[in-house]
Amino acid sequence: MKVPFLDLSLQHQALREPALAALTATYDATRFCLGKDVEGFEQAFASTLGYPRALGMNSGTAPLHVACMMAGFGPGDEVITAPFTFISSAWGINYVGATPVFADVEEGTFNLDPEKLAAAITPRTKGIIIVHLFGQPARMDEIMALARQHNLFVIEDCAQAVGARYRGTPVGTIGDVGTFSFYPTKNLGGCGEGGALVSRREELHTQARHIRVHGSDRRYYHDIVGGNFRMDGFQGALLNVKLPHLAGWTARRQAIAARYLAEITLAEVRLPEQPSYGKSVFHQFTVRHPKRDALRGHLAKHEVGTDLIYPVPLHLQKCYAYLGRGPGSFPISEKIASTCVSLPIFPELTDAQVEQVISAVNAF
Repeated sequence: MKVPFLDLSLQHQALREPALAALTATYDATRFCLGKDVEGFEQAFASTLGYPRALGMNSGTAPLHVACMMAGFGPGDEVITAPFTFISSAWGINYVGATPVFADVEEGTFNLDPEKLAAAITPRTKGIIIVHLFGQPARMDEIMALARQHNLFVIEDCAQAVGARYRGTPVGTIGDVGTFSFYPTKNLGGCGEGGALVSRREELHTQARHIRVHGSDRRYYHDIVGGNFRMDGFQGALLNVKLPHLAGWTARRQAIAARYLAEITLAEVRLPEQPSYGKSVFHQFTVRHPKRDALRGHLAKHEVGTDLIYPVPLHLQKCYAYLGRGPGSFPISEKIASTCVSLPIFPELTDAQVEQVISAVNAF
């Protein structure tokens, strides 16, 4: 039996009829850019997940860019983020002319280490982009204490953590701004690009709403410099179909992860830690092993799909060579990148497939 790393077709085939009906309604009404479908999704997303308000955008990178614009980051400013993450977590910093500064992560959770964060703060530091990687909330109490002490703007990158909570509080509302991605592979994935921005601060929500539409609150009147970050109507319509299923999909991911955590017993494998302050929504289930490549080859022979997320930390990417942080700069991130492998964890996996993954790992 083959166990794919991810099979999006299973979820989309199950929702084919209501999805096509929603698309037809949007098409017939010509609600192509923002409009009723996007507004309905924004309201449902906020109320379902516990946010005061939400703004749909055209990608997961877009709200990070908008958040950096709202924060006022610019040339000469430094913004701290983690080197072990997807590159979008740092792009917004570059887009506004500021400088990304990396601080290493914790081995157990893969999230930004507050002690390393504190050491990276300088008089030029203006903000922090926290990534709740793989669906696991970061240590927000310590991070927010540092932010308050140094008057730093905090952006929570929740691209992989939709529905996650930190000590009962939805991620994205602890800092100044929270950002989400609805890329097709995410826990709540669209049929194309999409994202959202949330904030507990109404003035930031209003500012983001204006930035999203060319800095305008009235057509052809532009009070601030903005951009085109609008969500299209088709994505809003499709996400409206999928959102009611998110809680069930999340519960299934957590059930699969619980089995992996309890039943994977392979010597030398390091399973992801589960701190008491926040329960992961398991966008990925990423383990570490000193013979990662051999383990991955073994799993392939047993028809178990895997992926390497992320094989090259950001400070070692060619685009960031100008920062001058070579090998050895962030040893934990580099160690994780060279030893981690992600196992299949999506809601449509059967119990038999989960058992096959566990058996294959333990047989290495």
